[in-house]
Amino acid sequence: MSTQDIIKKSVLEGFSTDISVSQIIAVLGVTLLIALYIYIIYRLCSNSNFYSKDFNKTLAVIPIITAAIVLAIQSNLVISLGMVGALSIVRFRNAVKNPLDLLFLFWAISVGIICGAGLFSVAVIMSLAVTILVFLLDFIKAPNAPYLLVVQSENKDVELQLKDILREYGKGSKVKSRNITMNGTNLVIELKTKKEQQLVDKCSELSGITAVSLLSHDGEVRL
Repeated sequence: MSTQDIIKKSVLEGFSTDISVSQIIAVLGVTLLIALYIYIIYRLCSNSNFYSKDFNKTLAVIPIITAAIVLAIQSNLVISLGMVGALSIVRFRNAVKNPLDLLFLFWAISVGIICGAGLFSVAVIMSLAVTILVFLLDFIKAPNAPYLLVVQSENKDVELQLKDILREYGKGSKVKSRNITMNGTNLVIELKTKKEQQLVDKCSELSGITAVSLLSHDGEVRL
């Protein structure tokens, strides 16, 4: 037997032309259950401000489609080659708003591939491990990130007005931006504080202050 025949035989043996209906039902059924599980977990984990029902429905459908593709690839060499060519021209250009969405997207794709290969126990154990890790990391508190204090004032000496307040209610204050116009001064100050509300109230009480905003690095804004 030549080397060409050996390679041809090894490649063809990797494809099973006989996939029973019961096997298809079992694969898609288990995939559907795990997909619904991912749908529920994403709804529980996602921030209400960033939650997208359409994206969540997409997460539930992706594993089923992926599992069907894997089954088709396993059954026929021609289909597998055609599938590779078809998927190679697909381009996704949608911006991901929340980094957590990437996690669930790869999770959904992985479940489809693993279930399509018939490794149901691996898919279940992986899903449980991902769930535990996501909720566990959510309880770990990150170090306090600095805030950005945005102040708009009619007075050009607003920095002197804020000096005592920043020393009392914050620490490590640093002016990141200073914009002086005919109408007044706009300041962006980076600082760390544990008295957010008191800081905003005291700044608002100063004469000439027209607006005060306190922004945290997670996107929350206090006015």
